[in-house]
Amino acid sequence: MRFTKFLNDNKALFSILILAFLIRLIGISSRPIWYDEAFSILFSEKGLRAMIYGTLSKTGAGTADIHPLGYYTVLWGWINLFGRSILAARLLSILINLISIGIIYLIAENLFGKKTALVSAVFASILPFQVHYAQEIRMYALLSLWLLLATYAFLRSRNGSWKWWILFGLSSALAQYTHNLAVVYLIPLALTPFLQRDLKTLKAVFLASLFAIILYLPWLIHLPAQFSKVNTAYWVERPSVAKIFTLFLFYLPHLPLPNQLLLPGLLIATLTIALAIFQTILARKASPSTLKPGLWTAYLAFMPPLLLWTISQFVPIYIERALLPSHAIFCIWLAWAFTQTKLPKIIQAFVFGLVALTAATGIYQHVTYAGFPYGPFPVMNNELKAEYQQGDAIVHSNKLSYLPAFYFDPELPQGYVTDPSGGSTDTLAPATQEVLQIQSFDNIEFATANKSSVWFIIYQYSIDEYTAQGFQTHPQIEYLNAHFTLTSSKTFGDLRLLFYTREQK
Repeated sequence: MRFTKFLNDNKALFSILILAFLIRLIGISSRPIWYDEAFSILFSEKGLRAMIYGTLSKTGAGTADIHPLGYYTVLWGWINLFGRSILAARLLSILINLISIGIIYLIAENLFGKKTALVSAVFASILPFQVHYAQEIRMYALLSLWLLLATYAFLRSRNGSWKWWILFGLSSALAQYTHNLAVVYLIPLALTPFLQRDLKTLKAVFLASLFAIILYLPWLIHLPAQFSKVNTAYWVERPSVAKIFTLFLFYLPHLPLPNQLLLPGLLIATLTIALAIFQTILARKASPSTLKPGLWTAYLAFMPPLLLWTISQFVPIYIERALLPSHAIFCIWLAWAFTQTKLPKIIQAFVFGLVALTAATGIYQHVTYAGFPYGPFPVMNNELKAEYQQGDAIVHSNKLSYLPAFYFDPELPQGYVTDPSGGSTDTLAPATQEVLQIQSFDNIEFATANKSSVWFIIYQYSIDEYTAQGFQTHPQIEYLNAHFTLTSSKTFGDLRLLFYTREQK
């Protein structure tokens, strides 16, 4: 009876979750994977002991990897139950994201009531930023789940019940075990009672945070070595002020977008957010009872990105996908601004239409985009298997194309040229390579030594990076052109498969 009553009381929410699930099924198998997703599956399937070795082994630049093992451990368990297919792995992220939408609803309902909660859930269901990472085989959906749960526990704990503070501490610790950048959201969340001059809650937050730190301590002791790895070998560049506008694009239509849609997408995103800000200002008179929680959602939507941007001026770590939990709160703020501030119905309908338009555009782009760093790796592997002769070398320009190809066919004898040692792209440490059981070469010369035939795989994007700097072509291709004869060239999406031969002396 209780379940039936719960179902009847929440029919609208369940309808939204079904909509969200159906949207997230679009392209779930057909969308290609990229390096990070292939790494997640290949690394997780090795088991916890191997993952610890592949992450915490010392290198000259700190630990072997910068990510904690929370998500990889969950994925390891999931793979053991449902297999290592792309479909199975992506379903895990979808399930996690659907639970997050439910928590978004609970947070919004707690703050503003059922109507705003439903609109918040709709926004979270259709906005492409959420859809993208609900499908991706990475830790960001799980990170968002734990941080949203910590946010909901924080709200419920205001009634003085310690069970919610315990949940707050546990969720915070699990978020840190999922991604080190969880702290960028947790700091503004924990500072809430300080900003509100609520000393009683501040004391409780301090104790709950201390509990979280104790739970996180087994991994916290390794954080300095992981931080050292970030300082010496991390691909992220220092963000400019332009990141403010790209954040708008990520929050609404999402990126990447075709060049012809960038300006319209930015204009629509800026207009929507500007109108929400305007309504937030008007709420002082139009809706004073909800102004304080409305401002709080705006604070959690934009303060973590600002904090991450500020930190990145000293240590570049700004990656938009780590802001997925802030985007979830952004959905709540947007819903509040357009449902609780006496916005005229015609303008409300216009804004909802804009959001729906940007969502449809972004989802279409997400599902159909197959450029760098994606590629039709199974098709290319089949081509290689059909043409490969014993003794040929199959060499990838770098790990970005190699690892997805290796995931689809680990038996195909292929390898990749490692990144320059100590450089910003040198992110795959020897210990991690050992765990993955992959083949690498120090340089193109070593990879092709004593070979009469070479199959060379490179992204067109990588070639374009060099030609844009005034070079004639990529250095590896330049070497191959000088020592071999290009016999054939085939294109697979953004991937180029070049076949070289040379006469034996």
